[in-house]
Amino acid sequence: MSADLGAITLFTLWTAAVATLLMLVPGVALAWVLARRRFRGTALLDTLVSLPLVVPPVATGLLLLWLFGRRGPIGRWLDAAGIDVVFTWRGVVVAMAVMGLPLLVRSARTGFEQVARRYEQMAETLGAGPFRVFVTISLPLAARNIVAGALLGFSRALGEFGATIVIAGAIPGETRTLAVGIYALTETGQDDAALALVAVSVAIAFAAVALANHLSQRATTGA
Repeated sequence: MSADLGAITLFTLWTAAVATLLMLVPGVALAWVLARRRFRGTALLDTLVSLPLVVPPVATGLLLLWLFGRRGPIGRWLDAAGIDVVFTWRGVVVAMAVMGLPLLVRSARTGFEQVARRYEQMAETLGAGPFRVFVTISLPLAARNIVAGALLGFSRALGEFGATIVIAGAIPGETRTLAVGIYALTETGQDDAALALVAVSVAIAFAAVALANHLSQRATTGA
């Protein structure tokens, strides 16, 4: 079991890291828009971003299965390019990214909202364009919150189960993550092995969440 434990742990860490990278750019962009822009539809966008937090993960998984299935709106284009998502490691990454994105956006949004607008206005007065202001002022000052959000998203990805098992299944050696492995082992009566996965999952998640909380507190206090 030790070999399986190591393989499942490494696979989960790897896919969660890829999912975090995948959600980083759109997550930061969404956070900045929600923090700095007001337009018709802002409330709707905010609701859509937060939806995975309240919708049952299995329902999210079914939606992803429809979107990325070979006959789905996105899946048919990927299939034409020879890329399979459903019941592959890519499906695991997509499920993790979708479920972790809201946490990243919330934390990063708080970071942008804490950036004093006068700093950005001073840079604009000196001739800096919107992109340069974002890169040189907004992004560095909100960096701690963004990193904290990425860690929270990573932690959520580590524990993702419902959406993952729907779109990617529980294929040993291919799509079995820590959460899926715990479920599969418990179903077959392998409680000791399942508890070992629980211990690993809790340890990794605890470390990530503790670091995220530390960064958030430092960002709030300015230390």
